[in-house]
Amino acid sequence: MTVFVASIGGFLFGFDLVVIAGALPFIEQAFHLTPAMKGFAVSSAILGSMSGPLIGLWFTERVGRRMTMMLAAVFFAFSTIGTSIAGTIMTFALWRFMGGVGIGLAMMSSPIYIAELSPPNMRGVLVNINQLSNVIGINLAVMVSYVFSSKGWGWQWMFASQAVPVILLFIGLLLIPESPRWLASKNRALEAFEILSTINGDEVAKKEIGEIKSELSLETGGIRELLQSGVKRALFIGVVLMIFSQINGVNMMLLYAPTILADAGIKFGSLSILSSIPIYLLILVTTIISFRLIKRFSRRGLLITSVLCMAAGHLLMAINLFNNWNPLFTIIPMLIGAGSFTLGFAPLSWVIVSEIFPNKVRSIAFAVVCFFLYAASFVTAQIFPIVTEWFDKKFHNAGGVYLIFAGVCLLCALFSWKMVPETKGLSLERISSFWQDRQKERKFSIKSKGTIV
Repeated sequence: MTVFVASIGGFLFGFDLVVIAGALPFIEQAFHLTPAMKGFAVSSAILGSMSGPLIGLWFTERVGRRMTMMLAAVFFAFSTIGTSIAGTIMTFALWRFMGGVGIGLAMMSSPIYIAELSPPNMRGVLVNINQLSNVIGINLAVMVSYVFSSKGWGWQWMFASQAVPVILLFIGLLLIPESPRWLASKNRALEAFEILSTINGDEVAKKEIGEIKSELSLETGGIRELLQSGVKRALFIGVVLMIFSQINGVNMMLLYAPTILADAGIKFGSLSILSSIPIYLLILVTTIISFRLIKRFSRRGLLITSVLCMAAGHLLMAINLFNNWNPLFTIIPMLIGAGSFTLGFAPLSWVIVSEIFPNKVRSIAFAVVCFFLYAASFVTAQIFPIVTEWFDKKFHNAGGVYLIFAGVCLLCALFSWKMVPETKGLSLERISSFWQDRQKERKFSIKSKGTIV
């Protein structure tokens, strides 16, 4: 139940980012948007998300993971009110920016919080609940968009409906405990022990507290610790993995699905939203299936397979557009790409980056990783309509965009194979010692050989 409450932040992430997909055709008409302004209407929330980790960096360390999620709920509340009454595109974008700050705060603090509470053998599954909530939020956003558009209530009601989960988040956060690992880092080991004991029993809790104290004694928790060779490598892997998670093209399919389908020839408005519903329902089903896959298969193997299947989906989309097949066929490569993404890459990117960093620098490292994630997402969301229009004007076809995305996916698969370590089944402290052991091995190699290897 604690994980469920924490994952409402993930729900709001999905809802807030995707409700714009259904509202966008109507906002485009209401405010007479150019392709650049259309991109800005979508990406303004993502721009706000970039500042979320920077704000959250201080809050997660000073006041805790739970209170940071509470702050995120406050930003969500302001955004909900503002976007539903906005009269111009600039005021709309401003309130979307506020919601984006909430997204950045929630998606920084929620996965860390869940990972720090979870037993090692359940951590991958429990962190993935955040991804499941995200996908449920995406689906409800699409359903809400369809209902309000078909009933003629207007796009404002789409954003106002976000008030319900925001209220639930506020109430739930009053009932859950703080992260035991954060408490231990603040010399509140007794409180941490009580929480861990409730989760795993006294015997396991004593062992965990001992491991946490041992690791904390070896860490300073400062930004300089991120530059140590082992942690620096983990940070590099986390940053690159999260950039790939945003520039692979599937997120653009989800953000712009009704627009993509309308451009392909499917009717405007509520019908294009209705046509996109199978895509969003599929990612709900595949996210549920991913729980079993994460528990059964290795992190790296599932990650690489997922990304290769995404590349295949993009290639099929390009072939479809180059050959001007029936507009309804456009849904098939979108299903392949979105399904593959949510079976592996989408949940595993969050699972891996939530567990590869040492305790004292986890929130700092996560803030850096999330900043690059949202920066990559902002750039991609902003330029996607512009690049698509350029391909349309230059080649009378947008298929080239998806060839680029396929190439990005292939690069991601290569990076995952070469760089991402296997972390399944290891405690957070054992994963931390893995990077420390690498650093010691490197120092020994330098001393013994006189060269860096």
